[in-house]
Amino acid sequence: MASADHRVHHQVTFTVLAAGVGAFALLQSLVTPVLPTIQTALHTSQNTVTWVLTAYLLSASIFTPILGRIGDMVGKERMFVATLVALAAGSVLAAVATSVGVMIVARVIQGVGGGVLPLAFGIVRDEFPREKVAGAVGSLAALTAVGGGLGIVLAGPIVDALDYHWLFWIPLIIVAAAAAAAHFFVPESPVRTPGRIGWGGAVLLSGWLVALLLAVSEAPSWGWGSPKVIGLLLVAVVMVVLWVVVESRSAHPLIDMKMMRVRTVWATNLVALLFGVGMYATFAFLPEFLQTPKSSGYGLGESVTKSGLLLLPMSVTMFVLGLASGKLAQRFGSKAVLIAGSAISIVPFGMLAFAHSHVWEILVAMAVLGIGFGMAFSAMSNLIVAGVPAEQTGVASGMNANIRTIGGALGAALMASVVTAGSGAHQLPKESGYTHGFALLGIATVLAALAGLLVPTVRRLAARPAEPVVEMRHPELGLVAAGTLQGADSE
Repeated sequence: MASADHRVHHQVTFTVLAAGVGAFALLQSLVTPVLPTIQTALHTSQNTVTWVLTAYLLSASIFTPILGRIGDMVGKERMFVATLVALAAGSVLAAVATSVGVMIVARVIQGVGGGVLPLAFGIVRDEFPREKVAGAVGSLAALTAVGGGLGIVLAGPIVDALDYHWLFWIPLIIVAAAAAAAHFFVPESPVRTPGRIGWGGAVLLSGWLVALLLAVSEAPSWGWGSPKVIGLLLVAVVMVVLWVVVESRSAHPLIDMKMMRVRTVWATNLVALLFGVGMYATFAFLPEFLQTPKSSGYGLGESVTKSGLLLLPMSVTMFVLGLASGKLAQRFGSKAVLIAGSAISIVPFGMLAFAHSHVWEILVAMAVLGIGFGMAFSAMSNLIVAGVPAEQTGVASGMNANIRTIGGALGAALMASVVTAGSGAHQLPKESGYTHGFALLGIATVLAALAGLLVPTVRRLAARPAEPVVEMRHPELGLVAAGTLQGADSE
């Protein structure tokens, strides 16, 4: 790894971090459009093959905050490399899997890679000049959503040209290169949080996440009123209460409850939850809507490849706005960017609900949605990084990403229930199901914009002279600079 005396340029560090984050984001969605192909190839049922997605979601939800906390304790660079190694191992296993059981295990291992996001944010805050932090964090945050969109776009062409195994081989190449580059070029951070992992809190966190996400993921097939779903939701509630009590009393909490009560943190997390509802549900159901035969009276009858390409404008505009988010935050403040992005995102959901008969309408809606998502996602990450001390960057960012994932699971489950309401088990959904579903996502985005008003007003990042967040040669000065960043960004 790079030593303290031989610092690499921060742009080199950013390139390495972006490769790791981008590969993880791709793996989130690459398999979504081709689940029927995997189902046939592995000789399994539709209900079972959905676990290829659910297992990944559950694993990432559990490991993201845990690895963020461990990185804060033992070093972000080494944990970043470790998560990429786990992601690579899971990709190899998924690529060679000959049964759905092995594929599900591989996806659980891949989910460990969820730690790359909070670790990358922590490294950026430790290593970058202060005036570059907002832009870098915004770009990485945008990459998570852009990668998810590109996964939908690229899945069809990859399977058509090669086969579904390459949905794992291609990201593996990127992950392996990023892991090697991170080891040799990314410097280790001097900012550490002393202590140990409170494993009681970790177990309870894992327990309520599993219970909640399992309930909402399976509710469309089990029924929201089924004893299993109700029982799992009750277990989740009880375990959440126990988790809060244990973490509040722990000398070494996994999640600092005082930190979670900071207004910037909890308000931004609420926005993240609502945005997760919209993003994941869009990725899951818009391609399905576009692939619905024209004989249904409302579908466009597109192929897997074409339906993915129609989502491309969202990925493009999301990435462009992610790159511009740093300058926008400097000029207008992260809160203003967050609210503006939320407000813009309302429009395309209205279009998807009521103007979805032509390809151009879908393209316009996707482009506008990418603008809104790109602004909001980047602003959320900037607010979290600026709102907590440097030593808590990893765990705070991890929890924010985790809450977005939870929102995604809730959104996908609710969307499934709304879309399929009134249609038989072997019937196509009614157009009204999609109309009501996209309208529901629009309502979630309206609530996100309102929740953004609760975030404390931020000052412009350029209000003070640029200072480094952390000085590697003088760790004690690094802590002072981290405090300066926090004070300069939020009131």
